[in-house]
Amino acid sequence: MAKLVFKTDFCKGCGLCVDACPKKLIRLSPDKINMKGHHPAEITDQEACVGCAFCAQMCPDCVIKVER
Repeated sequence: MAKLVFKTDFCKGCGLCVDACPKKLIRLSPDKINMKGHHPAEITDQEACVGCAFCAQMCPDCVIKVER
């Protein structure tokens, strides 16, 4: 099972990872604000993640790490 780890303080909330996820498991947090003032990305269901790493490949700031 894969696990996504986000460096939320460095996320700029661009949403590229949200669009890249084939299972639609990533969203921009509606209630969190990081140190840069953005809504960071988060996973909604860690158990359903297949570890494809499309989200990590799309992230321009290397905020997402996929652990297997």
